[in-house]
Amino acid sequence: MVNLTRIYTRTGDAGTTRLSDLSETAKTDPRVEAYGDVDEANSLLGMITSRADLPPRIREVLRHIQNELFDCGADLSNPLAADPPYEPLRIIQPNIDRLEGWCDEFGDPLPSLRSFILPGGTQTAAMMHLARSVVRRAERAGWRAVEAYGTQEAADGRPGGVNPLALQYLNRLSDLLFILARVVGQDAGEVLWIPGKDREVADPKGRKQRKRLTH
Repeated sequence: MVNLTRIYTRTGDAGTTRLSDLSETAKTDPRVEAYGDVDEANSLLGMITSRADLPPRIREVLRHIQNELFDCGADLSNPLAADPPYEPLRIIQPNIDRLEGWCDEFGDPLPSLRSFILPGGTQTAAMMHLARSVVRRAERAGWRAVEAYGTQEAADGRPGGVNPLALQYLNRLSDLLFILARVVGQDAGEVLWIPGKDREVADPKGRKQRKRLTH
């Protein structure tokens, strides 16, 4: 049972924070960046699940993912250690397998892509793309943490590394969010990227220049 009696602590006023193992680190530590981005992505999913046009099945899936994202943030904030005094929250392979199953469930019925997709179509679809991009950012921050700390357990006074399964989870989640953005955008029509050579030029002078170049 979690018991939060006071939200402000003043312990981070000097630019440092404590990880889940109570070790102190800078707020600019890539670990902190990674789980902060995970928190941002979770907040976006919370906004998406409140959308009236979100299909109930997708809302159910996203609610489950919100809980797992909390686990993922806890995982990223807890350096790997041998024989920890308590069992830490960790992303494990079944979490990733479930995401891949949802990718198949929602992705297989979709029509083939004819171009890259631009965020848009509906607000819900665009928000799903925004959440996808934040998850990608979290994954990049996680890999910067791997560059700094590795993926090994703590040893010889060195800090513990990062669980690579947490980063695999974020990678698969970004794929799933792309698929779900496509699903919720089908009725309104997906916004496809138009290459520059095929794009209509709005400015009259620009249209004349395009005409001279292509004739």
